[in-house]
Amino acid sequence: MRIAVIGAGAMGSIYGGHLSLHNDVYLIDTNQTVIQQINQNGLTIQENGQDTVYHPFAVASTEEVEPVDLIILFVKALFSQAALEANKGIIGPDTYLMTLQNGSGHEDILGEFVPENRIIIGTTEDNGAVLAPGHVRRGGAGNTNIGMLVPDTEGFLPRLKETLDSCGFCGHIHENIQQLIWNKLFTNVSLSALTGVLQVPMGFIAGNDHAWTITKKLIHEAVAVAHGLGLDADEAEITEKVRLTSVNSPEGITSICADLKAGRKTEVNTISGSVVRASKKCGVPAPTHELIVDLVHAMEER
Repeated sequence: MRIAVIGAGAMGSIYGGHLSLHNDVYLIDTNQTVIQQINQNGLTIQENGQDTVYHPFAVASTEEVEPVDLIILFVKALFSQAALEANKGIIGPDTYLMTLQNGSGHEDILGEFVPENRIIIGTTEDNGAVLAPGHVRRGGAGNTNIGMLVPDTEGFLPRLKETLDSCGFCGHIHENIQQLIWNKLFTNVSLSALTGVLQVPMGFIAGNDHAWTITKKLIHEAVAVAHGLGLDADEAEITEKVRLTSVNSPEGITSICADLKAGRKTEVNTISGSVVRASKKCGVPAPTHELIVDLVHAMEER
């Protein structure tokens, strides 16, 4: 399979490296230092204390690259549209776009570039960290959960699962991938979003009555919106899961919190913002999430 991975950060490198074992892989990034390192010395992935070198084709431009079978998006969500626009020459009539990015609603952007039956959404349970240009650590491996918005009439998902499995991943096909994405989303749109606004570690949320009241309101609204979309969501179960996440990670810092502290743009539009967009689609109000999105954007623009 001809595969393009956009974004050579930790996760993009892990997938791009492993998939290059049995596929023609283009690893696309704007960082010339990373591109040069990979092309000259290979992409080094540390797993279980050992380094393995892989050899995807690292490129900054895809102007001379023919359309590929699959594009995997691993940039931060706020850069998705620009990244796809810059590389639209590799999107052919038979190209599938796949996102394993955090949050929800990415299909709205992907749908601007390919038809609905060419969009694959999902989640990854892998994690990693960048050690140096062209050198990443795979911290843990898990399922790569994939699914489509419409029936897979061409049978691409089984082919993709076989490709993932043969390259060191564990692909799982889901009939209702949105349910899985929302199960993961509930913690991000409550606990993670609020730690960003308050600029506090995760443990603060469950330990402060005011913060916990806001969190429960966010969960309540998100559950109502999920029900409006026809998804399953147990409010009591989700609330307890979020509480335990806060209690068990007292010093944990969420990405939204870290980005705001560093003066960076956040992914709030595909986290809390995805609840807001879904609420408008199904007619279930989510005013607290709207407030969170506005607060985060205001903090970004300080």
